[in-house]
Parts: sequence; C-alpha cells; structure tokens
Amino acid sequence: MPEGPELFLNSRYINEECGGLIFSGKVEKSEVSKNPEVPFESDRYLISAVSRGKELKLTLTPLKQEGPAPSKRRISAARGKQVAQEPMDIIFRFGMSGNFKFVPVSEMPKHAHLRFYTRGSPPRALCFVDFRRFGRWEVSGSWQVDRGPCVILEYEKFRENVLRNLSDKAFDKPICEALLNQKFFNGVGNYLRAEILYRLKIPPFEKARTVLEDLKPQEQAPGLTSRKKVKPKQENPDLLELCHLVPMEVVNLGGKGYDPVRTSDYTMFQEWTQCYFVPGMQTLRDANGRTVWFQGSPGSMAPKGGKPRKRQLKVKPDPDTSSSKVTKLETVASIPQKDVVETRKSGRKKGKRIVPQTEDHTMLKEAKVPNTRTRSKVSALQQSPAPDNTVAESQKRRTSTRKTRGKKRCDLASEGGRGAQKVGMIIGF
Repeated sequence: MPEGPELFLNSRYINEECGGLIFSGKVEKSEVSKNPEVPFESDRYLISAVSRGKELKLTLTPLKQEGPAPSKRRISAARGKQVAQEPMDIIFRFGMSGNFKFVPVSEMPKHAHLRFYTRGSPPRALCFVDFRRFGRWEVSGSWQVDRGPCVILEYEKFRENVLRNLSDKAFDKPICEALLNQKFFNGVGNYLRAEILYRLKIPPFEKARTVLEDLKPQEQAPGLTSRKKVKPKQENPDLLELCHLVPMEVVNLGGKGYDPVRTSDYTMFQEWTQCYFVPGMQTLRDANGRTVWFQGSPGSMAPKGGKPRKRQLKVKPDPDTSSSKVTKLETVASIPQKDVVETRKSGRKKGKRIVPQTEDHTMLKEAKVPNTRTRSKVSALQQSPAPDNTVAESQKRRTSTRKTRGKKRCDLASEGGRGAQKVGMIIGF
C-alpha cells in the first residue's frame, strides 16, 4: 500500500501540475464511492497539497472576484447556490491503491472517485483514483490526533516522540510490529520496515524496546542545549535515522515509488529494493497477518510454528543481462490449456488435473480418470485375471438363450390375447 514516500510524491505532483491553475465549478464524486460528498463550489479557486506521514491534505482556496464589489443581491444569490467563500481542507488516506492524476476530461480514468475541474478549454481534471476503493477522504478534516510526527518532514519531533515514550506498551511487541504503529512511526509501512531492518541486520522479531533503548540520548556535555537540532547521520545511521533516510531515498528515485498498479516507472523501485520481495529472502507473518521479509534469524519473539508466505518466488535468469527477475511460481491459470485435462471430481463439479509433458502425453490426454465411487470395482477388475476364451463363449451363449426365452414369452402372450378375443366373439360379448 502507499506509504510516506508515496504520499509525499503525490503532494509534490499536485503542486507542480496544478500550481497557478484556476479550477471552477462543483467537486464531483462518483456514484459508486461510499465516501462523503464534498459540498464545495466556486467560480474560481486554487488547489494545493501537503502530506504528513500516511495522510495528504488538499486545500481548496476560492479567489476573490475581480472588479467592483458584489451587490447584496449577488451575495444572497451566491448563498442560495451554496458557493464556497472560505477555504476547505480535505484529508485523504490512500488505502491500498489511492493516488492522484491530472488528465484531460476526455481521458478520465475509470476509477476516478473524486474530480476537480479546471476552468478554460480544453478542460482538465484532478482525480483521486482508487481502483480498490479502500481510500478515504474527510471533508473539513484535520490530521489525525493519534498519528505521530512524519518521519520525512518532522524527523526531529519523530525521534524525540519515540525515545520519550519507550515505556509505552507498543514497544513490548517485536520491532517489526512496532514499526507499523503510526502513533510513533507515521509514514512507515511494510516495504520500508523490511528495508530498514535488513540494512541494520536486526532480527524482525526482537523486542522493540530492547532494540531502541540503546538510542536514548546520553547525558549532555556542558555547553550544549536541548534545543540543538538533531540531524541524521550519513555514516552508520541508527534505526531511527534510517526511518528518515530510507524514505528519502524512495523520494529521490523519481517516479511514483511503490506502485501497486505496476506502471512503466515501477522498475526503478524494484531495482532499489534489497529485501522486500527479493528472491532468497525469508518470510513470516506477524501478529497482524502482515508478511515480514527478512534474512537470517527471525528473533526471539518469532511466532512458534510460523508458516512462510504461501506465494513463493523463483528466479528466471535474463539472457540479455546478468541480473535476475522476480516471477511468481506458475499456477494452473498460467499453464497452457493444452496441458490441462478435464476430469470429474466427487459429485458433479468438474476439476482440472495438470498432466506433465512426457513422450506419451497424447495418450495421457485421452486417458479417463475413473470415478471415486467405482475405484473398488476398477481395482477388483485389475486384480482379477483375464477371462479365457471358453468363459467368454459361455457368456455369449447365456445371453443368446435369455434373448430367445424372452421372445418366446412375448409370442405366447400375444397368442393368448388373440385366443381371448376369439372366445369373446363366439360367446357374444
């Protein structure tokens, strides 16, 4: 899902594309979206954006009308139309796949659930696109109170907030779970925690307090004040410093960062990752069911009997380069249809059985799989010896005699019926 770097990149994208452009009219919401309507309408307004961790704030600022001051009639008419006169803030949380796009109206994306239109020709629209519809927006909202300082834009406050609250019960959990707690690590998500812990070789299931308590500030030397700014180190940074530096690396990559839609510029992000979704890495699920990517020992608090991620990866070497690409294991859907044989499972539902490529592949295709109900009969037939010629001939004789007996009975019945008719005619019935 989009994390701190992706929200920051979206805010920068909006300011670059929409800065100085005049928007006009109502804010439209799609019919399928369950988010609230945005009661904003203005003839001329501007749009700006800023991010904070995993939240983005969009500000709609109406422009004052040029020329003479509006009359009382115009003011009353404007109030009747509910035209916005004050700025409005909309807080967005992107969910699993939310992002913003600025496109011509004729090229409107399919899943554009909130749309802001420009003034002039040709008209364009700033759209909040979310094909999974997990994203949310809050009208006239503000930053969530239970979210801590942003790891990207508020590093000093972020570091102080973590070290001051190490006694909190959130740090009784493994470090991999504590890193997803937005109360202290606002902006860190699944791929960021994997990359941060991997670079420091920290087992993901070590106790969070044990990992972080060594980072508490020592007694200050004389002459230093508590107001002195703390800047992240560039050489041998600690865990809290990497919580700032690693997201900034994603921001400086260009493109959109982590993109679940897998656009063309997603390759830069794939080449940047060292642990997340990289072949050869180990996986476990944390207490929240999220997959943790790591290498080496999982740590003392690792779940007992923890199962790795079901969807495993394998490497397919690229013939043109020495690098390797990550591909998913082939499933039934990815195997050509010619290699799938239709069979019948228990009941009336049809299943599919994968047949390996062999020399007798065509023969295996034509072979029928016996029904589960007749397995005992089939096994009995396979174990019994083949019948001799004499036995076969005797069976043929029995069937022929049965047929002849049946014909004779039919003839006798028909003759009896005719005789009864004749007797009835004689008697006078």
